[in-house]
Amino acid sequence: MIEFSQVTRKYGNAVAVDGLDLSIPPGELFACLGPNGAGKTTTIKMLVGLLRPTQGSVCVDGLDLSCQSRKANRRLGYVPDQPFLYDKLTGREFLQFIAEMHGLTRSQSEACIERELDRFELHEFADQLAESYSHGMKQRTVFAAQLLHDPSALVLDEPMVGLDPRSMRMVKDLLQAEAQRGMTVFMSTHTLGVVEEIADRIAVMSDGRLRFLGTVSELREQMAMAHGPLESVYLKLMAEDESSRSSTHSPDEPTQPHNRAAELRTP
Repeated sequence: MIEFSQVTRKYGNAVAVDGLDLSIPPGELFACLGPNGAGKTTTIKMLVGLLRPTQGSVCVDGLDLSCQSRKANRRLGYVPDQPFLYDKLTGREFLQFIAEMHGLTRSQSEACIERELDRFELHEFADQLAESYSHGMKQRTVFAAQLLHDPSALVLDEPMVGLDPRSMRMVKDLLQAEAQRGMTVFMSTHTLGVVEEIADRIAVMSDGRLRFLGTVSELREQMAMAHGPLESVYLKLMAEDESSRSSTHSPDEPTQPHNRAAELRTP
């Protein structure tokens, strides 16, 4: 389980995330949406322990990332938007290095590496130097590395960037299968077609606050758009949110985020 409890993160006087309350149970494939600057990246960085909240707490399986970070990080897998590998290691050597960092024994790591090489169809280039890999090959290798230790939660930042259609299908099937096995999946993405296809629930953030939390069907109902792609529904929500925030302030007043999450939730 992933849980944010009244989480606020400030950079100086700027509020990047404002009073975030969010609980994601085991077995849920959750997608976080929002425009650039909405607070999604800051939320992810707090979730994986790269940032600490200014206020509030972030927990994974009941472990607080601020004071139990080592234990909590063992429960997490994290795939960033830009995959990083060591150029002078082969894919197999990189996977071995990550397995050892997670404390797997030699026999455990060999079995897990073979499992992930098979799952991501990496055998063909596993013994080539990473400097020769395409972006898509690097992305698949990083995915494999973050599943070696069987995490209970997987955090993904734009996971489909650079993947060809076949690899995208592979990753979508993988995420659905892992969620069905009980893994909590937290995904931030602008790829709305993927969200519409596989996400169980979505959050829409803007100005550091939740604007909507629920299923795609509930969002369609709230926006009175029973048909059409998720992109159209999302853009209508963002337009209405911007209009609402603008109309509540005179031209002389500084614009502050206006939280419409309560208005947008299904009664």
